Amino acid sequence: MRQLKISHSITNRQGEALDRYLGEVSRIPMVNLDEETQLADEIRQGGKRGERAKNRLIAANLRFVISVAKQYQHKGLSLTDLIDEGNIGLVKAAEKFDETRGFKFISYAVWWIRQSILQAIAEQSRMVRLPLNQVGALTRINNEIEKFEQKNHRRPSAEELSDITNIGSDRIENTINADLRHMSIDAPFTDGDDNSLADLLPSSDDTLNNIVEKEAIDEDLKAVCDKVLKPRETVILYKSFGIGCQEEGPEEIGAQLGLTRERVRQIKERSIEKIRESGYSRILSKYLG
Repeated sequence: MRQLKISHSITNRQGEALDRYLGEVSRIPMVNLDEETQLADEIRQGGKRGERAKNRLIAANLRFVISVAKQYQHKGLSLTDLIDEGNIGLVKAAEKFDETRGFKFISYAVWWIRQSILQAIAEQSRMVRLPLNQVGALTRINNEIEKFEQKNHRRPSAEELSDITNIGSDRIENTINADLRHMSIDAPFTDGDDNSLADLLPSSDDTLNNIVEKEAIDEDLKAVCDKVLKPRETVILYKSFGIGCQEEGPEEIGAQLGLTRERVRQIKERSIEKIRESGYSRILSKYLG
């Protein structure tokens, strides 16, 4: 069987090209549970063999991405784009899958596939609903915010953004506020549409969904900690919230690090404050409620 190349763009052509892709995917052999377990183990070991195993696991599940993508048609993105985004989620799932937890791969992957598709739909809906004269400014503002945060480990003020972009601070605030209004999951996709992003969100609250969602949230906080905190602060925050480890109290953490309970509490609170001041309070809200 010819190796099917997965990329962020299945094809730039429509119609016949999409049909060819769908036909090609349907001919890729699926894997049974034993093969899936073996592939997951090889992926975890890494190297060229792990990369081949990842590609095999992804290819064997591409037809499932198509099935999920079809559920989200007519929401602003073409089927090709929806499959595109779903494949990105599938790749993430293949990289993170742990077969020892007892879940089938596709049960684990569906969360990542849906999240990737829903994020793309939300972004498309947001951009369509923004006034045209604000789309370009918003893109530029967001790019400069990202650069500033990477360099300074905090979010810039409207005045700082104005100096960088030569866009008036009032216009910057209006553009960002307009963007936030249109990001609501309860907002309709178009002005005449009764459906919203909230209508597409799966209502299942089973154990697997909770596990995968926590993994994604933990990943967000890890990225923020790497940018903002010192190593010891990161360790204390990880252990306090159970990120990648068992959640522990201040006494247990203090015993391991040679610190008093009060000192652990102080460092934790200071770390939380540093993250808030850096402009990443949205991530913290998922932990603090």
